[in-house]
Amino acid sequence: MISEDHIGALRKILGPKGLLSGCDDMSAYETGARYDHGRAAFVARPATTQEVSAVVSHCVRHGLPLVAQSGNTGLVSGSTPDGTGTQGILSLDRLTGICELDRVNRTVHAGAGLRLSDLNGRLEDEGLFFPIDLGADPRLGGMIATNTGGSRFLRYGDVRRNTLGLKVVLADERGTVLDLCSGLRKNNTGIDWKQLFIGTSGSFGVITECVLNVEPLPRQSATALLVPSSPAHVPALLLAMEDALGDGLSAFEGMSGHAVAAALDHVPSLRNPFQAGVVPDFVILAEISRTNAPREGEQGLQSVLEDVLGLIWEGEDGLLEDAFVGPTHEMWALRHALSEGVRHAGRLIAFDLSFRRGDVMRFLAYMKQELPQHYTGITICDFGHIGDGGVHFNLVVAKDDPRLADPAFEPALREFVFRVAVEEFDGSFSAEHAVGRKNQAVYDRYTPAGVRRLAAALKANISPGPLGAAIF
Repeated sequence: MISEDHIGALRKILGPKGLLSGCDDMSAYETGARYDHGRAAFVARPATTQEVSAVVSHCVRHGLPLVAQSGNTGLVSGSTPDGTGTQGILSLDRLTGICELDRVNRTVHAGAGLRLSDLNGRLEDEGLFFPIDLGADPRLGGMIATNTGGSRFLRYGDVRRNTLGLKVVLADERGTVLDLCSGLRKNNTGIDWKQLFIGTSGSFGVITECVLNVEPLPRQSATALLVPSSPAHVPALLLAMEDALGDGLSAFEGMSGHAVAAALDHVPSLRNPFQAGVVPDFVILAEISRTNAPREGEQGLQSVLEDVLGLIWEGEDGLLEDAFVGPTHEMWALRHALSEGVRHAGRLIAFDLSFRRGDVMRFLAYMKQELPQHYTGITICDFGHIGDGGVHFNLVVAKDDPRLADPAFEPALREFVFRVAVEEFDGSFSAEHAVGRKNQAVYDRYTPAGVRRLAAALKANISPGPLGAAIF
């Protein structure tokens, strides 16, 4: 689908290791993390910002569409090509040559192809980490392009909050390199241009380098599983924990009983922590942490957590039915196993939604009541970040359900959920997964026309080339 002249030109730019085409195995780049699969015209693997610029310049000048791909862990088809075989993939996986820590400034300058685990592995010896906690192991460029949040958003915020600078290649005929790699924490000298590239799925440019805020590693932590006496009491329980613990509360994660059961079933090594092995209908993982080493005479965090939960337990509101304070690594292992457990429970139809914190449990209660009225035989396996309003609303359909053979079934189900979430609860259709092909139609439906025109005008003027699987 692409001439040998173009393949030759790209190979000259990138060298023998930097380009895959033709009979080369491109399947790992063509297959997404969840069900999506496309066909690539080629896979370009530049190792420097200059090589990215040269590739983008060539492709824009010759009208060759590009899809920027980071770790390919996204869930909305934003990093994989379509099935036409006309789109090239611009992979960041070789942009790993930079990792420079400024210990005093508490920042790291890193290549966009560095994986989160690799970055944290290098920072660990310095007692630091990049505080975005995820079940997957993405590359930094994709994390920035999708503005990932994660399980400790409550304390540390999202990627946007922790990004100080970027280097970006624009999709114009020159492959313009925009150097915004400042390590300044305060710089109010005009438009904060880096924000244009955070959370916009690569449509405005390819991120090649970044300057990130890093945080001290927690040196003390305590974790509990909380069983609320009623789902309606979860908001009050969150406020009670925040009032008692302040910014020491680093996570407040909700997990439905169906999602927990799926994880326990899929990962036999997980310990079932519940009495008699009976999984409650809804569970909260709460974590508190400190960055200082234990001091003499200082109350330990497990004791702090037990005291706080004891006061809530004895309160007149009756917020808690049960609570288990236990090993942090075991409880987080259960939380991080939810995605894989749910995915293996059947055919997964997943939504990444967000609401005002007080509306999360109202939405879940509404869907538990309403969904069976419209679609029978579907299991709701929700979990998410109650502390920031995010919900991974997962619907599991049996793999042999005949409705899956109907091409209209899944789109109609998605439209129903999005309508309830956005129109009736004033929520977001994408809390932290950004916009890819899977979300393009709902983006077009729910994004105001004026905002879409502004986005299109910005792209046309700043980065007009055919870049990105999602078009704003």
